[in-house]
Amino acid sequence: MREYLQELKNFFRKGDMVLLLLCLVTTAFGCIVIASSTNYMGNLRFILTQIAAAGIGVFLYIIISSIDVDFFSEHRIALVIFNSLLLLMLIPFGTDNGTGNRSWLDFPFLPFDIQPAEICKITFILIMASVMANHQSKISSIPSVMHMVLHLGLLFGLNMLVSRDAGVSMIFLFIFIGMAFSGGVSLFWFALAAGGVVALWPLAWNYVFSDHQKDRIMVLIDPSLDPLGIDERFHTVRSLKSLTGGGWTGQGLFNGTRTQNGELFAQHTDYIFSSIGEELGFFGCVLALVLLFAIIIRCVQVGNRSQDYMRKMVCYGAAAALIFQVISNVGMCLGLTPVIGLTLPFVSYGGSSILTLYAMLGLVSGIHARPAAPSHELYIRPYR
Repeated sequence: MREYLQELKNFFRKGDMVLLLLCLVTTAFGCIVIASSTNYMGNLRFILTQIAAAGIGVFLYIIISSIDVDFFSEHRIALVIFNSLLLLMLIPFGTDNGTGNRSWLDFPFLPFDIQPAEICKITFILIMASVMANHQSKISSIPSVMHMVLHLGLLFGLNMLVSRDAGVSMIFLFIFIGMAFSGGVSLFWFALAAGGVVALWPLAWNYVFSDHQKDRIMVLIDPSLDPLGIDERFHTVRSLKSLTGGGWTGQGLFNGTRTQNGELFAQHTDYIFSSIGEELGFFGCVLALVLLFAIIIRCVQVGNRSQDYMRKMVCYGAAAALIFQVISNVGMCLGLTPVIGLTLPFVSYGGSSILTLYAMLGLVSGIHARPAAPSHELYIRPYR
């Protein structure tokens, strides 16, 4: 405890202040856009909730940054149990928030709902990093790969079983791919996995995907499906009209034609990038992407500077999670990727999202402060 308190005191000297500043600037940008996109509702609940969540998020960033990542790694089994119990809480306490996916925990004493998968993506990164560190000398061997796949299958399968949210479950898959690739797993395994997906796709299409999920995929590749944009393409058409309606500089904050009338679906969450395009134009969209990719690059940079394999994997896992969310959200607004309900990190409204993002990047800040394990622990560290 004494060592932790000392690390806490040293946060402003050793923590990653560059990463924290990037997160705060992006959050501030997001709060401005949220204020504009919810203006038509006539209340401040959304912006106040986002600011409060960001404040708590910064506190979590500091707390987690002060904890040595080895502590989490050495309690990997506890993290696995925690993930399982958290997801199982969706059975009695889950709500779908009108999405059809039972993905949120609704507690009356909180001003926002909690999405367990958001928390689990942090613990999954830690679990994967710990497993890969144990197998780093033979990372492409069958036992090593099967051990990693076991943890992916457990989390992915359990989340699909209790929430039916394929979009959020894909985050775990992308984190797995990003960490496995950067961790040195042989390309043979990726080719084998791709072949397996191709072989099993017809089976999954007929017996796993719902009609609604099939429509979301088919609308991307079949131009004859809903050509008038009144059914499957309805939200995509409105999204594109908002994005292109802003031109280079936009119509101005609190002046968007569709945004200020609430005509854009989920314009403060899933489709906030379209709202940015309408009110701040092309340059506003570029600014949002520059800020987000600056955070991603910083995560990769911290990982590259660390000499410890497990610490590298944690940073790369955080970067992979952010990359997937940015590409998925922006692609959805552009009509290039399926609609899977993922928010734009730090920009979209969401209490649990902003909290978990700051917590996840607190791990990266901790690795910046302690890029390698203390030398005296290299010989006494217990087997993970």
